[in-house]
Amino acid sequence: MSLHRKSRKYHKWLMLFVGLQLLTWSVTGTYMVLMDIDYIHGDTLVAKNKQRLTPEQVGYSFSELMNDHNKASNVKLGLLLNQTVYRFNDGDQKVLLSALDGQQLSPINEQLATSIAKDNYINTKTTVINVQLITVNPPRELSSRHLPAWRIDFDDFASPSFYISANSGQLVTKRHSYWRIFDWMFAFHVMDYIDEEADNKLLLVFTVLAFIASIFGLVLTYFRLMPQQKKRNSKVDNDLNKEVVDEKA
Repeated sequence: MSLHRKSRKYHKWLMLFVGLQLLTWSVTGTYMVLMDIDYIHGDTLVAKNKQRLTPEQVGYSFSELMNDHNKASNVKLGLLLNQTVYRFNDGDQKVLLSALDGQQLSPINEQLATSIAKDNYINTKTTVINVQLITVNPPRELSSRHLPAWRIDFDDFASPSFYISANSGQLVTKRHSYWRIFDWMFAFHVMDYIDEEADNKLLLVFTVLAFIASIFGLVLTYFRLMPQQKKRNSKVDNDLNKEVVDEKA
């Protein structure tokens, strides 16, 4: 079998096999390029709070905290709504304490979690339509390292959801419909539908096959253009011969 026929045969079958994935790469890549990544991350949904801490807001000192919790690590002083709080790790557990009197606030309840979510959401007039405490089997859009966490769903464009850590009281994840579409697009783009890792073997195999199909396509292009080039050269030769005959005549 000639190189031309082999190239046509293998190109046809390879493109039949990888063509759908090539189309998937084009569609998913286009979506991911066109979407604003800050919007996808949900950054535009979060209000910019500019509250500042003052010494008068701390009634429970750091030394008192270390005396009461001698295994505390990664201690941070911050704000929870209008209250000053300590956040720290006690072994594998995250702890939330009031910086006014040292009272433990974690795990936070539904009412406090809802208030935190509404305080962080950019539109304060938006209604909360669902609140759920997640302790096991988190949805695809929430990492298990944030458990336990409260999910607060808002009645707003693109169905946004805020996830509030039940132990630290912090906003740990922002999700909405366009992020969920983006997540699936990325999974189909890298061909890893569970871990979403771009270095998987399936993606490598399809990439190599697509490259080989492209090589065969270039070979076919050469054979398609070569006869046309021969025709041009033949026409030029005929014109030259005709000119020579005319001159002799």
